[in-house]
Amino acid sequence: MAHECIIDTRGFQETAGVSVEDIAKRLIDYGFHAPTMSFPVPGTLMIEPTESESKAELDRFCDAMIKIREEIRSIEQERWPRDNNPLRNSPHTAIDLADDSWNRPYSRKEACFPVQSLLTDKFWSPVNRVDNVYGDRHLFCSCR
Repeated sequence: MAHECIIDTRGFQETAGVSVEDIAKRLIDYGFHAPTMSFPVPGTLMIEPTESESKAELDRFCDAMIKIREEIRSIEQERWPRDNNPLRNSPHTAIDLADDSWNRPYSRKEACFPVQSLLTDKFWSPVNRVDNVYGDRHLFCSCR
């Protein structure tokens, strides 16, 4: 019996300019650790819920994925531009929320509190998106 599922996100690159990385990083805004990307199939997410997750937590994850699909639909329908939307700019930090120079075509609430439950129980990413390829190619030791 398999213990994971693979979600194919490749079609969203064409319809909305949304990459597998955009979806994985957006899940951070919903309070989830970004899942494995592009393994074993490029352009997919490998979701591995463990037996220790409650039904409520699995439902919360499903709700997040449904909401992210709605966000992708907003890009497909040109409500948000392909290059400046909650998926492309995720994860959002507390500093983003407090920044007086917010100039994005979506609200701070849409960015930081995409579902109601996050108003009372929110994990804040300490950093915005990092350039994964740059980091992979320019390793440095931070050990003392």
